[in-house]
Amino acid sequence: MHRLGEVVRTAQNLAIVQSPSEEYPDIGTMVVDESLQNVGRVVDVFGPVSRPYVAVSPDKGTRLAMLVGSKLYAR
Repeated sequence: MHRLGEVVRTAQNLAIVQSPSEEYPDIGTMVVDESLQNVGRVVDVFGPVSRPYVAVSPDKGTRLAMLVGSKLYAR
């Protein structure tokens, strides 16, 4: 498990996470929060190579607005 980054915003029913480094997970990777609760899956990676953004599609029941500012992790 490694740190995915911090949720900076939501858009089109996705959580947008800014990666702290050049590393990012593969599409389809499971995403969890700090308490290891499932949040969703990676559906896209975009933006600058040095700190890419990762789009996370939330699992059913995940409240996107509550994730803004949260740190997420790739499993």
